[in-house]
Amino acid sequence: MKIFKFWILKSLWTRKPLYRTLHGHPRLLASDVYSQYRSVRRGEREIPQYFNFASDVLDKWSEIEKAGKRPSSSAFWWISGKGEEVKWSFEELGFLSRKVANVLTKVCGLQKGDRIIVVLPRVPEWWLVNVACMRAGIVLISGTSQLSARDILYRLQASKAMCIITDDTLAPAVDSVASECQFLKTKLIVSKGSREGWLNFSELYKTQSADHSCVKTRIQDSMNIFFTSGTTGSPKMIEHSQGSLGFRPLLSERYWLDLTPSDVIWSTTDTGWILTSLTSVFDPWVFGSCIFVHRLPRIESAAILNTLCRFPIDTLVGAPTLYRMLVQNDLSSYKFMNLKHCVSGGEPLNPEVMEQWKSKTGLDIHEVYGQTETGIICSVFKGMKIKPGSMGKAAPLFDVQVVDKNANILPSGQQGEIAVRSKPIRPLGLFSEYVDNPKKTAESERGDFYVTGDRGTMDEDGYFWFIGRDDDIIISSGYRIGPFEVESALMEHPAVAETAVVSSPDPLRGEVVKAFVVLSAAFLSSDRESLACDLQEHVKKTTAPYKYPRKVEFVQQLPKTITGKIKRNELRNKEWGRM
Repeated sequence: MKIFKFWILKSLWTRKPLYRTLHGHPRLLASDVYSQYRSVRRGEREIPQYFNFASDVLDKWSEIEKAGKRPSSSAFWWISGKGEEVKWSFEELGFLSRKVANVLTKVCGLQKGDRIIVVLPRVPEWWLVNVACMRAGIVLISGTSQLSARDILYRLQASKAMCIITDDTLAPAVDSVASECQFLKTKLIVSKGSREGWLNFSELYKTQSADHSCVKTRIQDSMNIFFTSGTTGSPKMIEHSQGSLGFRPLLSERYWLDLTPSDVIWSTTDTGWILTSLTSVFDPWVFGSCIFVHRLPRIESAAILNTLCRFPIDTLVGAPTLYRMLVQNDLSSYKFMNLKHCVSGGEPLNPEVMEQWKSKTGLDIHEVYGQTETGIICSVFKGMKIKPGSMGKAAPLFDVQVVDKNANILPSGQQGEIAVRSKPIRPLGLFSEYVDNPKKTAESERGDFYVTGDRGTMDEDGYFWFIGRDDDIIISSGYRIGPFEVESALMEHPAVAETAVVSSPDPLRGEVVKAFVVLSAAFLSSDRESLACDLQEHVKKTTAPYKYPRKVEFVQQLPKTITGKIKRNELRNKEWGRM
């Protein structure tokens, strides 16, 4: 029987017409790939039984590179910000990742299906370990560098990981809890020095052979596990497969990044976030693009803007916090070298910020929406009409709807829960399960849909509009108020640099709207009581008057996750005395 995997990859790289020319550079015919996926859904062709992103994508690009059919740009480009620089072609990436795969399998004794926790900042080793795990069939669990010892203990115990890789910063935290982790066998440190009880990653991989045969993995085999926090309980383990992360971008057109082999993409997101896997591993490399990485110990405006001026970055991806921060600067003195496409994801971006960025740079910001469980399910595609405040339309492969509590599809304009059709065919791209939590997995389904827990609407043009997490909704005097619309109204006022809106207890109304506000520099010396009244009146005039914040508190900063999301639950819990 003809195996569909090889058929579709042959279509990607060898089937005529192989390339079309855009600005003198080769460009893959992704739309042809997507048309083949439609034939799969009709049952005319089979989804591949076996697939491995390293051998079936990265090694194919290495072959194309050797044949001189890819532009001479790098596959990976890293800078430290202090003069250090690393550049790898696809061939070099393959050579080095095979050496790392031998470290994991021969030195550490890991086998296919074993789990490894990797907690590293934006350093080249993180990417090498990613690809090495693909080659060896080892399940990668990434974590943010801001994890505490308690966080690491929970993750090691819950995942039963047999190996951990981290750096000097977090090694002491790991040592403080390692004795309580019965499954942990090996500790690897990325460091220029040595540490007792640890193997030095850098020294080991350099001495290993580059002779390694990629394991055979099924498309449904576990590939990555992400820990993600909810509003209650401990962080959940969300499992993604070779298919949902690796094979999905082969079939989903160029819908949100629209990259070419000549493009350079820079994502400023943290290595512990799924958006980094999507924007700095899988989706760009499917199209043979160059992934640019800046070490960035901290997200600072000057470093971001100067990098955009010094390097030929075509696409920038960041959390809304990035753009809110950048528009506070005088951008007239910066001339971006090559920036053409800006993407924001993680939480909604206020229309006011989009307008400021457009007026200062001439560039639009394209919003994307998704979850750790789903990847990107809505986006504003290139060339698509931008409706400020909207998350765009459903991405290819996903049937996204707004449903009620009984999973009935609601008409356009009516508020409900954003959901993805998961039956009778589960879309490629959706997570496999909440690991070791069948109850939670079952609860995520309602009727024929996976429900996101986010509330929103869809307009007559198919654009989705985010209202808030189901648990973020404020009910005051019987009115349902979404925090995002109040935040957007506040952001239009020049005094507001950032804001977060939550519910606050009130003896008369049950709960009311409270706004936490970070002031812009020009208003720091303003009278706070007068300014609070001014902001309240502004919201009354901008949106429905019942939505205005009856309480306003000025703060120096807002609590945020490592990915830049505002921790509204923390603010809400404080208001309700649940901290």
